[in-house]
Amino acid sequence: MILADSNLIIYAASGKYPKLVEWFAENKPITSAISLVEVLGYHKLKANEKAVLENLFAELGVIYPSAEVFRMAVELRQRRAVSVSGALIAATALFHNLTLATHNTSDFDWIDSLQIVDPLEEIA
Repeated sequence: MILADSNLIIYAASGKYPKLVEWFAENKPITSAISLVEVLGYHKLKANEKAVLENLFAELGVIYPSAEVFRMAVELRQRRAVSVSGALIAATALFHNLTLATHNTSDFDWIDSLQIVDPLEEIA
């Protein structure tokens, strides 16, 4: 299974990447509740953008981080400077043995045990 990072959700909802929307439909990724907060919590989000994003999140399964995921995120942050959200998303993928789909592969490529895919690179 695949865990979609926040950036891919934003790109898919933007309407500028129809092949990415197809990728979402074909692969049916899930996402982290952290991405839900990152994306829908953006303070400059317009009502029409919010509606599109809420519809997309409704199509995705959402995983909420457990205590173990938080522990793993702490360990990741102790190893390298990484954002709290990035650490939690990576830890979620690791804990659930998911491939992380992101366009920001360099944010995560230092985590040896994490499988990463960039759908935008694959469909370009």
